[in-house]
Amino acid sequence: MIATEPTTEARPCSIYVPPLRGFSIASVFIFGFVLFGLLDRVRANPRLFWSFMGAVAVLLAWSAVLFGSAWCRRRRLTLEFVPRPQHYLQACLQTAIFAYWGWYWRQVYDSYYLVIAQLVFAYAFDLLLSWSRRDHYRLSFLPFPIVFSTNLFLWFKPEWFYFQFMMLALGFAAKELLRWNKHGRETHIFNPSSFSLMVFSLGLILTGKTDITWGKEIAITQFYPPHMYLFIFLIGLPAQYLFGVTTMTMPAVMTTYLFGLAYYRATGVYFFFDSYIPISVFFGMHLLFTDPSTAPRTELGRMIFGSLYGLGNVALYYVLHSAGVPEFYDKLLPVPILNVMIQLIDRAAGSELLRRFDPFGFGRSLVGRRRNLAYIALWTIVFAMTSAAQGVGDKHPGQFVPFWQRACAEDRLHACAYLKVLHSNFCRQGSGWACNELGTLEAERELDRTAAVASFERGCDLGFMPACGNIERIINGSPATETASPALQDYPIILRGSKAPIAQLTPSALYALACSQGWPNTCGQNPQR
Repeated sequence: MIATEPTTEARPCSIYVPPLRGFSIASVFIFGFVLFGLLDRVRANPRLFWSFMGAVAVLLAWSAVLFGSAWCRRRRLTLEFVPRPQHYLQACLQTAIFAYWGWYWRQVYDSYYLVIAQLVFAYAFDLLLSWSRRDHYRLSFLPFPIVFSTNLFLWFKPEWFYFQFMMLALGFAAKELLRWNKHGRETHIFNPSSFSLMVFSLGLILTGKTDITWGKEIAITQFYPPHMYLFIFLIGLPAQYLFGVTTMTMPAVMTTYLFGLAYYRATGVYFFFDSYIPISVFFGMHLLFTDPSTAPRTELGRMIFGSLYGLGNVALYYVLHSAGVPEFYDKLLPVPILNVMIQLIDRAAGSELLRRFDPFGFGRSLVGRRRNLAYIALWTIVFAMTSAAQGVGDKHPGQFVPFWQRACAEDRLHACAYLKVLHSNFCRQGSGWACNELGTLEAERELDRTAAVASFERGCDLGFMPACGNIERIINGSPATETASPALQDYPIILRGSKAPIAQLTPSALYALACSQGWPNTCGQNPQR
């Protein structure tokens, strides 16, 4: 069955725009962009300020050349306002995500002015690019989903923000310039935001400059809000109902989850360590690769497309992790590759071999949005069952130290290495107990006495007394070290898992949380101890 792409749009209202008036329209956006560049926050950072001014200079020079040439050649420029539902719906949903996420990671709220500035820049750039190539420009809400989806996955720190404008420019240029004939209709090949995200991700990987972005922090903090998987699931429902993208999201999620289950059964540990599906990947499965214009047209093709995205995330995570590269790029790299494959996927879906699996054979009377609703009902059941099995949600055992302590004791694959990462992180955050455990791992498993002494010294400085005794044991050549239960002040650090800082810090709340995570000797613990 062919999955129809949304074509509903308002009847365009076209107006004639003389070149001088066109320059005035462009100048409105450019002037608005200048105002953001003059904010105190921007001027306080010289490199950020000149990033804005450099972009302004490019836009002004482009405007002068474009409209000067249009005036000399007597071009008849037109402007149409075409509000498409998929654009303003995505804008509303993505705004809700920023609002919820930002409540738990304040950097989002602190950077709101930069996101709005990018929107103004995007409108100016899109207008100039369109009138440079043709006589008409369609004013719409398109810049919103492109800017928002880009910023949901990657943004540059203020000192390097000129790359952010370049990334947006590349996305719009790719949409305008890289096109093909898809089923008799000319359209862009790549999802605009995903193409630029892939290109800049590759650049950051090859140059080793990930730290000039907030990329790692974005991937981590998107899990901070409570019930984020459920929130994203609910946010995705309107688009799934209107545009029929459930056939991409559901296979992507289930393919990744089933792989994670198989990996756990085979190794006793989790492939993604603290989840079956990382939250940032779950974001991508709902908000990044589901553009109907750059997806297969057939239902079976979209299901294959979604499954390939899930497998692509798994494969890239393994490659990136093995190469020592930040793994959060896994969700950004496969989308443009899949975009190029969509016509091949549709042909494969229509082949004799695969046609028998076409889901159109079920419920042929359900068409259009009724069919979309049926898929949503199925997806809701699948999501509820996956949540109940802790496939997604806030309580995945891989977040917590007790699981990895048991796995390390049983020598499961990579368990001790990941436990060391957890202890190292907690030690840096101020847990003396974690420093002592880190030193014990280094002394007894890695036989690195120098590193062990440094860890024990850090634990001793933090007031964890067994660590002080272990320094002397290591110096005296003792083969054994002393361990002990965490102190109460350690719990706010070591009980966080992958979530935001713990809000309930009373002893009773901390012991109850420790008990729920499987920490020994914490259930029924006297809070006054």
